[in-house]
Amino acid sequence: MSKVLVTGSNGQLGSELRELSSRYKYDFFFTDRNTLDITNKQSIIDFVYKYKIDIIINCAAYTAVDKAETEKDLADAINHQAVKHLAQISKDKNIKLIHISTDYVYDGKNHKPFIETDDTSPNSVYGATKLGGETAMQKINPKNSIIIRTSWVYSSFGANFVKTMLRLGNEKDELGVIFDQVGTPTYAKDLATTILEILPKIKNSNVEVYHYSNEGVLSWYDFAKEIMEMAKLDCNINPIETKDYPTPASRPHYSLLNKSKIKETFDIKIPFWKDSLDACLKVLGERR
Repeated sequence: MSKVLVTGSNGQLGSELRELSSRYKYDFFFTDRNTLDITNKQSIIDFVYKYKIDIIINCAAYTAVDKAETEKDLADAINHQAVKHLAQISKDKNIKLIHISTDYVYDGKNHKPFIETDDTSPNSVYGATKLGGETAMQKINPKNSIIIRTSWVYSSFGANFVKTMLRLGNEKDELGVIFDQVGTPTYAKDLATTILEILPKIKNSNVEVYHYSNEGVLSWYDFAKEIMEMAKLDCNINPIETKDYPTPASRPHYSLLNKSKIKETFDIKIPFWKDSLDACLKVLGERR
């Protein structure tokens, strides 16, 4: 039975992987920053050697997008240097590495969905450090390893946009939500399921990059409107522009990801975003 190390297991994706793990014939090791420091290369080597790890799914990341603007070293240590360590160890030990990246590696200035070979040009520290991790992994090039870029992740676990909207929808009569940032949400459970389904099919000599989000296209405003409607919350959502809600880090205005490559390579179907939101709200007990 293959032994799978999951880093960042207390995050949204890691938590969903843990929930699904009993359905798959792998021996899982779920770690967080307290049980495995991935910024310490020797710690990873010791863990991999002790538990004879065959596969690593790296869900660990520094995701505080705005704080990253002032915590550059910490963001780089987790999003870039740690990935470099994981990639080198994976290559040395012949371990399959699945690394999770982000739509923030793009500048958001496209007019059509980004494909994996489009030029990257991050406009935030977070995006730059995530791209640094991708670049390091591709340079080291561990065999049978992939990068999955995803966007707008939410889950029944952790803090995210969906849960924030549910809370605010119960507290306020109206909210302003940005309408000029366009992309697609990703239900972490769908991504977790995809990762576990494609694991045995990953066979490549060079690191491959794939895009994954749910199907469809919308703005944050559209997303918020649908959350309120599905949850039957009496909260009016007003569209606002990005300039009316300034943040320390710049967000991509357009980050729609083309998923053709992952669908064709692994013969998978991706759920429509409304269906996935409905499923998540049911798990949260908020679907009314």
